[in-house]
Amino acid sequence: MALLSSLTPPTVPVELYVTNREKLLSSLRHHLSQSSRPIHGFVFLQGGEEQNRYDTDHTELFRQESFFAYLFGVREPGFYGAIDIATGKSVLFAPRLPAEYAVWLGEIKPLSYFKERYMVCSVYYTDEITTVLHDECQGSGKPLLFLLHGVNTDSDLFSKPAEFQGIDKFDTDLTTLHPVLTECRVTKSDLELSLIQFANDISSEAHVEVMRKVRVGMYEYQLESMFLHHTYMYGGCRHCSYTCICATGENSSVLHYGHAAAPNDKTLEDGDLALLDMGAEYNFYGSDITCSYPVNGKFSSDQALIYNAVLEAHNAVISTMKPGVSWVDMHKLAEKVILESLKRGSILVGNVDDMMVERLGAVFMPHGLGHLLGIDTHDPGGYPKGLERPKEPGLRSLRTARELQEGMVITVEPGCYFIDALLVPAMGSSNTTKFFNHEAVSRFKGFGGVRIESDVLVTDTGCKNMTKVPREILEIEAVMAGAPWPLDKGSTGKG
Repeated sequence: MALLSSLTPPTVPVELYVTNREKLLSSLRHHLSQSSRPIHGFVFLQGGEEQNRYDTDHTELFRQESFFAYLFGVREPGFYGAIDIATGKSVLFAPRLPAEYAVWLGEIKPLSYFKERYMVCSVYYTDEITTVLHDECQGSGKPLLFLLHGVNTDSDLFSKPAEFQGIDKFDTDLTTLHPVLTECRVTKSDLELSLIQFANDISSEAHVEVMRKVRVGMYEYQLESMFLHHTYMYGGCRHCSYTCICATGENSSVLHYGHAAAPNDKTLEDGDLALLDMGAEYNFYGSDITCSYPVNGKFSSDQALIYNAVLEAHNAVISTMKPGVSWVDMHKLAEKVILESLKRGSILVGNVDDMMVERLGAVFMPHGLGHLLGIDTHDPGGYPKGLERPKEPGLRSLRTARELQEGMVITVEPGCYFIDALLVPAMGSSNTTKFFNHEAVSRFKGFGGVRIESDVLVTDTGCKNMTKVPREILEIEAVMAGAPWPLDKGSTGKG
């Protein structure tokens, strides 16, 4: 029997969180110094709490709040964490568990267990927060707590500042921490990158497994199941980075397919194109990979036309990426490459530069080119203070408009979709109707769409693609026909 995985889940170094805390301290001290503010007080965060399903006793599987995970790596719910800005001391506060916990949920760990496991200076109980922080504070008056409060520019939701009994005995700052901590997460350390790479490796391997096993007559959810099984069975990935998108046929033009009202339940039909957007999460750090291919294993001429248009855009962006490059310019590059391909395929007519002026690219690719990736699939920091979101169609969907920096991990995910809700108005508009070969476009009704997504690390001189799946049509067809991956020499019929 062939080995189903060549991977072993890596040990997670606790130094990762020590490094993250040191990075925050350095940034926060610099910020306070530049603002002529005293370097004292505590960074103070509240971890996540377990949630029940509505009013039942069913407890949902817990996943730690991301900022708390970034600084402390704590897996358990109900914790608080503090960092003394002046001394750098880190403190965890654990919930005081009732004796019956040991009967139903296992051993009650001593505080020393958490101190060693998470490499913090000390651990106390949550009911000791006020006493401990007052004792640690060097100075008169109320100790100052820097609390996490700020808007996530992807969700427009605010992070929750810590709350605890006795907080009225402290001074609080709600504005300083969030932008500084968010910016820390924008670039990744080598320790973080090793986890993101593993999440990519196991997810890439799982995508290839699905590619090999997909068959006409299956259900979309069976593809999701195969992916989740592989990443959990061989990668220890209990969590997925996001809800899997397993879209086939016309469903592949539904950008966020897979939600409760569209639950990956269509039967795969001969001639359908599949768009599979799935990524595993390993120890909080995620991946985000999309593969598109025909479920019968052979591209038709129309499928090849659209697929190669998107692949050419994907490759053009990756070959251009490096520090200092504008992400808005990369989005426009992807749009232009796709429009040029559609023109060569006689789907569009006219001048591509004129199409760009009319924002025709947004009709075929309404989403942004990609997003920052890390502990969250859409990692924060896309729009720091002072950076405005573009207003034009397509560009306003960009999750960041930053210039690239060394150490960023960002997804490159161009797509080309045939969405009636966008195509019909554009084909009827006096400004854009002239660009369409109406007869050719009608051929693609119900076609769906293609997306190709890789996770890319920005390096000092360029970038590195962390995703390792078949991309060229010959590679995909060979793997779907049973060839190994990576391909042996000659597997695609070439010498």
